Amino acid sequence: QVQLVESGGGLVQAGGSHRLSCAASGRTLSSLGMGWFRQAPGKERELVAAVSRSGGTTYYADSVKGRFTISRDTAKNTVALQMNSLKPEDTAVYYCAASLATLICYDATCYSHWGQGTQVTVSP
Repeated sequence: QVQLVESGGGLVQAGGSHRLSCAASGRTLSSLGMGWFRQAPGKERELVAAVSRSGGTTYYADSVKGRFTISRDTAKNTVALQMNSLKPEDTAVYYCAASLATLICYDATCYSHWGQGTQVTVSP
């Protein structure tokens, strides 16, 4: 059973940087595709960034491309989301998710394991 625990949420000013971390247990990252989703109030959950289980393929939503970076630390079995040049519209609950699929996943239905979520609030 895969368990995911996010950390690093908080309040940050617009233009600032923040880093989220997701610790995985139960399986190694080499067997998991990982994604970061976010959900703002009144909006659907959206995929922000993802990495394939090989680590060779990454995906970024257009809204965060060039500002966010997803990375893995296979030694620690953690996945991070580095967020730079934050905007108020980045405010959301951020979720870490894991997929058992071989290829990178772009849809939430592909992810079978989810963290509890962590709030990121960007003040103007």
